[in-house]
Amino acid sequence: MPPSSNDAELPPALAAAFDRLEAALEAAEDVVRLRLDEDLSLADFEEELTVMQDDRNRLAQELDAALARASGIERIREEAVRRVERASAGVAAVLGLAPREEGK
Repeated sequence: MPPSSNDAELPPALAAAFDRLEAALEAAEDVVRLRLDEDLSLADFEEELTVMQDDRNRLAQELDAALARASGIERIREEAVRRVERASAGVAAVLGLAPREEGK
C-alpha cells in the first residue's frame, strides 16, 4: 500500500512500483502460508508414521505370542492323539479285538 492515501499525488511509476511490491508481499505471504501448511502436514504425517510403527511393533509381538501358543497347542494335541491311540489299543487288547503292541 502506498504511504499516502491520495494515489493521485503519486507519480505513475511510483504507484506501479507500490502495486508490484504489494503483489510480491501477497505472493510471499501465500508461500509462507503454504509452507506452514506443508510443515503441519509433514508433522501430521510423521506422527501418523510413528503411530503406525508402534502398531506394527505391537502386532509383531502379538503375532509372535500367538505363534508360540499355537505351537504349544499343537504339541499338546499331538500328545493327546498319542495317548488316545495308546488307550484305544489297550481297550482293543482287553476286549480281544486286536493284539496289544508293546511300547505304546
